[in-house]
Amino acid sequence: MSKPNLWQGVIPAITTPFTADGQVDHDFLASHARTLLDAGCTGIVPLGSLGEAATLGFEEKVAIMRTLVAAVADRAPVIPGIAALSTDEGVRLAREARAAGCAALMVLPPYVYSSDWREMSAHVTAIIEATDLPCMLYNNPVAYRTDFSPEQIAAIAAEHPNVQAVKESSGEIRRFAALKALLGDRLHLLVGMDDALVEGVCMGASGWIAGLVNAFPKESVRLFELARAGGSPAAASLYAWFLPLLRLDTVPKFVQLIKLVQQVVGLGSERVRAPRLLIEGAEREQAMRTIRLAVACRPEF
Repeated sequence: MSKPNLWQGVIPAITTPFTADGQVDHDFLASHARTLLDAGCTGIVPLGSLGEAATLGFEEKVAIMRTLVAAVADRAPVIPGIAALSTDEGVRLAREARAAGCAALMVLPPYVYSSDWREMSAHVTAIIEATDLPCMLYNNPVAYRTDFSPEQIAAIAAEHPNVQAVKESSGEIRRFAALKALLGDRLHLLVGMDDALVEGVCMGASGWIAGLVNAFPKESVRLFELARAGGSPAAASLYAWFLPLLRLDTVPKFVQLIKLVQQVVGLGSERVRAPRLLIEGAEREQAMRTIRLAVACRPEF
């Protein structure tokens, strides 16, 4: 069947669900992905930061790709994050993604090791060249301590036609204008931080790799549509309601917090994999106050 543009709309960075004994819950993963698409999402991005990819083994990652392809690939693209400790592992993951039937890749800098442009560009280039799949470069200097400047992103795009998009999570909204100035429409720009959605769309972003969408898919899709159609004025009311939740995506314990929101609204479990632990005590109560208020005032449309 015909699929939407790979890089448009609300594309969930799907969380990785775990069973009570700590294994990946493939049944829930498949059903949750379908729930997100039913709400209007346009693709699925597993194995990112929110997907706890750093705690997953190689075979677990491949199994997650296969589960999602089997569950939703006839409806929307599966775009796994390709993140690894070594370049060799990243290359092998990219090849496994293609073999599994994934539609595209989200290419990340290596975990743990962060260095200069020569080494980081060599890492992502090896992954991009290992496949003919469309690729999205993920720039998240806060999480990965590697900052791909607009000029560096333009250089990668110039050398590799299958680089089609960039997920921008630097937190600097000026990056969108800089990328547009350098590249025009050569790359699709996607918002990578939940609480910068409206600003990013107003600056030309075509898509949103979102986190809180795991708990509020209909609201996320509606917010994106309003921002795209009418800019900040059209989205202002819904954005004001959503922002306290969206800001949970930009703190160190964002995985635990987003999974907690999922549990509260009945769209998942808060189980995480160590070294992460469940939110407790005053920290949990503060989060619950934010969540309860949002649920109590949840808009209807």
